[in-house]
Amino acid sequence: MKFSKLSFAFAAGLAAATVSHAALADGGAKFLGNITTRGQIRSDFATYWNQITPENGCKWGSIHSVDNSGKSKFAWDNYDKCESAYKWAKEKPGERHFKFHALIWGSQKPDFLCTAKNPGITKEKTKQYIIEWFDAVAKQFPDLEYIDVVNEAIWAGSNYHSGYAKPATDPDHVGTDDASCGGSYIIDALGGDRIVNGKHQYDFVKTAFEMARERWPHAVLIYNDYNTLSWQIDQGIEMVQTLLKNGAPIDAYGQQAHDLKGMDKSTFESRMKKVHDAVGIPLFITEYDIGEADDTKQANDFKNQFPFMWETPWVAGITIWGYINGATWVENTGLMRETNGGTTDRASMTWLKQYMAQNLDKGQNNTQFGTVVDPVPQEPFKGSPIAIPGKVEAEDFDVPGVGSGNDSYSTAESSNKGDSDYRKGTSVSIYKKATGNIIGYNSEGNWYEYTVDVKETGTYTVYAAVAAAGDKSSFKLSVDGKDISETISVPAAKAGEENYDDYNKVNFDVNLTSGKHILRLTVTGAWFDIDYMTFVAQGEPDPEPIGEETPIVRDVKMNVNVIADYDVFDMQGVFVGRLSAYSMNEALSTVKNSNYIKAKGTYYVRNKSNGMTKAVRIVK
Repeated sequence: MKFSKLSFAFAAGLAAATVSHAALADGGAKFLGNITTRGQIRSDFATYWNQITPENGCKWGSIHSVDNSGKSKFAWDNYDKCESAYKWAKEKPGERHFKFHALIWGSQKPDFLCTAKNPGITKEKTKQYIIEWFDAVAKQFPDLEYIDVVNEAIWAGSNYHSGYAKPATDPDHVGTDDASCGGSYIIDALGGDRIVNGKHQYDFVKTAFEMARERWPHAVLIYNDYNTLSWQIDQGIEMVQTLLKNGAPIDAYGQQAHDLKGMDKSTFESRMKKVHDAVGIPLFITEYDIGEADDTKQANDFKNQFPFMWETPWVAGITIWGYINGATWVENTGLMRETNGGTTDRASMTWLKQYMAQNLDKGQNNTQFGTVVDPVPQEPFKGSPIAIPGKVEAEDFDVPGVGSGNDSYSTAESSNKGDSDYRKGTSVSIYKKATGNIIGYNSEGNWYEYTVDVKETGTYTVYAAVAAAGDKSSFKLSVDGKDISETISVPAAKAGEENYDDYNKVNFDVNLTSGKHILRLTVTGAWFDIDYMTFVAQGEPDPEPIGEETPIVRDVKMNVNVIADYDVFDMQGVFVGRLSAYSMNEALSTVKNSNYIKAKGTYYVRNKSNGMTKAVRIVK
């Protein structure tokens, strides 16, 4: 977790592991690992453990530096043996495992990223260094098995768990981030962190995972954090849920488990189940330790907690954070004591050896990590784009595609609360009404997308059939990521009456460009139902009027799609070329189908006028 303040001097008996022994978990269904000791791999390491994580050696700040000209340098086999640990695991592939810890972390990052230590650092330069860092790790370790992609980024109170934007106080009161650093531009360089309805979206974390997936398509990508089984259990769940909903390729959620001292069996198991049930992806125990001077109390915590870790199928692996007492980041977390050139077991290690010998076959692992597949775009629900002029039924949102950015809807609810079988299997709440199916139970931030085909460029009047019980409901429309309406208020049915069967119409004008586009309806004010939207030529009457119509909004600020320049960059940020298109979708299609780009990989297309950027994958 935090930087060990221990000396990294070589100690007697510490050397690269050369003696072959059967580790405690050999032959089991999951790994049982540990970390380097005082920066070295002890000669007895393989006697006990079949997975290794360098305590500090693979952290960003331990490897990446720059010379006087600002050119990146990388030290792979530093004091804590990042490369040596990787090679140790590679000696017995399939039997031994290596986890890279960690690519992005607000602590122990390179000093040249610190605003106080390097006043000249910028967001753009930070992004350059991040790309160079990812590329360098991928070149050195192209076949990583497990990666802590992002470490300690939960927003908890007034800051992130570690000092991404400013120094962060450790709630454990063990230590604090380096106040002299002053913060960094990591968040901004990776796309920021939008707040929607008061909730952090963690865009920068999503970007980091997308970058990792591009470089390691077959690795298990892990988000790792602490206090996620105690103080910030709910914040951690919300973060991972948000990232998964937004398309981040996270394979597993790492529980550091530094916060379990004294936690009883029932509490531990119920909290683990709560986390797993909420996020729905495998968990790792990544940094387990019990800081307890009393041998019996430490052993009791192991007895209460470890069997559940080992025997639960969705716990994919266990890493204990140090095993030699006096050589761990927190006092009294070791499982063995050094005595007269050898070691003696504490009660926890004695118990652990006995438990593993008697219960090796109880270890279960049914974790299924995601298979990387080529992205597939969303498709019109009924096979063809919805014609405009024409009627857009709210429930006929597109069929989702595959991969990040290819969703066709996003709802805040975990399950369909509607009473209709229409679109069964989605999480959209669809209800049966006299007029057909409608979308209800709309929460702020929900959105739905529709592939449309606009007959000709011009101004259109939209008639939307909506019902609300209050006066705070609203929505807006956008096309290809660009707003085409201001916020449209949804009138209440009757004052003080909660009636979602009494529909009203709201009218407003929008400007559209001919051709195929993605139309998005975004809920900006919760709790209204929507039946349909009809698009007609400007000023034409509603073909399906409902009682007395509200006036058409004529002063909505519209943005007509016009031809724009788009710059194309590769994954390293190198400029590839410039093209002109009427929309982002058209630009993406041009890049994907162009013979100009020969090399496969991910490219970024940026609208030169507004800065909007999207990725496209070339699989030639």
